[in-house]
Amino acid sequence: MEIKHITVNGLDLAYIEQGEGPLALLLHGFPETPGVFRHLMPELAKAGYHVVAPYMRGFAPSQVPPDGSMLMKDLIADANALHDALGGGGDAIIVGHDWGGFATWGAAALAPERWSKVVVADVPPVRFYERRAAVPEQIHKNSHFYFFQMAVADHLVPANDFAYIDWLWDHWSGDIPGFDSTQDREEGKDALREPANLQAGLGLYRQNFPSEVFGTDAWEMGRLLAELPTQPTLYLHGSEDPVVNEEILADIVAALPKGSDGALLQGVGHFPMVEAPEEVNKRILAFLGE
Repeated sequence: MEIKHITVNGLDLAYIEQGEGPLALLLHGFPETPGVFRHLMPELAKAGYHVVAPYMRGFAPSQVPPDGSMLMKDLIADANALHDALGGGGDAIIVGHDWGGFATWGAAALAPERWSKVVVADVPPVRFYERRAAVPEQIHKNSHFYFFQMAVADHLVPANDFAYIDWLWDHWSGDIPGFDSTQDREEGKDALREPANLQAGLGLYRQNFPSEVFGTDAWEMGRLLAELPTQPTLYLHGSEDPVVNEEILADIVAALPKGSDGALLQGVGHFPMVEAPEEVNKRILAFLGE
């Protein structure tokens, strides 16, 4: 698909798009690109949506913020500014995964008039993270949170053609027969190859999970994402991503507004849009009433 560009919040953001109709904004995470939505985009376009998947600020070919700001408030502001710049109405929907999921929680809660329905995958509301925070398996799964805080990560992450990115894909994926993440990991590497882009990507963790206040009452991201959407929300999570289990999923759905739903996708890891695209697409279209 052709890569287009749009200016929001003073930044040049690249994006891909398909279809016509109400806006469907798809937000990717780390270490990803809009390519993770390649299975979902045509299905939403066929269902009558104008589907737009931007490259996150700092991820090539989008612009690196001149001040280096990769704070959650910026990602949320980008999402809501894209809604306006792309002519979105009150019937727009927003879909997010990983960091895009965090931005989706915030954008939907802060601007409910913009987004009619919400879909988030594999990043629960922050209030649910603490439920398994002390579980060793979860600490290990989130080891990148701590590694990225170290200056040496600037040198180790890109070493050997970003071998660490390859490891993350293996570490976070489920055991899906025939699943091949080669395209996704290579596109993710390309978005971070330049030093400025890598700094932006690592800045997501360094700026939003500062070691001094992460997990305390002074944690800005926690305060910013404290409120849940008031719109119907679909939450999807891979069973092999240990942040959420069946009990926590039920509590998440119970905390969300009427018309919300959730699913634990069996055998799927942290990348459901590409690990189990048929099931994910089916669930999202059903939730949207298509």
